[in-house]
Amino acid sequence: MTTPSDNLTRRRLLMALPLAGAGVAGVAFWKMLDGMEHGSFNPHDINTPVLNRTVPDFTLAPLPPADGFTAQDLQQITKPVLVNFFASWCIPCLAEMPTLMMLKDKLDMWGIAYKDKPENAASFLRHSGNPFTRLGDDHAGRAGIEWGISGVPETFLVGPGGVIRWHTATPLTENTINKVLLPLVHRVQTP
Repeated sequence: MTTPSDNLTRRRLLMALPLAGAGVAGVAFWKMLDGMEHGSFNPHDINTPVLNRTVPDFTLAPLPPADGFTAQDLQQITKPVLVNFFASWCIPCLAEMPTLMMLKDKLDMWGIAYKDKPENAASFLRHSGNPFTRLGDDHAGRAGIEWGISGVPETFLVGPGGVIRWHTATPLTENTINKVLLPLVHRVQTP
């Protein structure tokens, strides 16, 4: 038989559990903010297990006006190629397009329209510019899963032999291109 003091203790315990959970969540949030303030936590850093591995197996249908491509096409390249996942519905992709257009004369770029209708992707490229020499349609998102992307835009630098040398899950900026990407392209090209 339970006594009134047992019921009171049980009620206090049930009331304390949500408070303890909120306290733990608060401490975790505070640690994340503190890490961001001191530079030890970057919310854009993503663990990329694909670095220094060959591109995953995939085949993409063409997205006119360019040809589609496969993993085998990337494995046969002899100079670096930038592979960019984009979508017409992606606002950061639209913001990134002028930067990609600036880069198109310096580096070969292949685009992958991720979870987008082909007609929408084609219209997006007509209006914002098309920096891509090859375009693949990943309407179902399967290639994105194989590459391990978390959203769009995401960009990969693929070196000779189809080896992934660099990855970012943020829109490319002029600063990133000049200080990180182009020096890496030069190192990848130079034997």
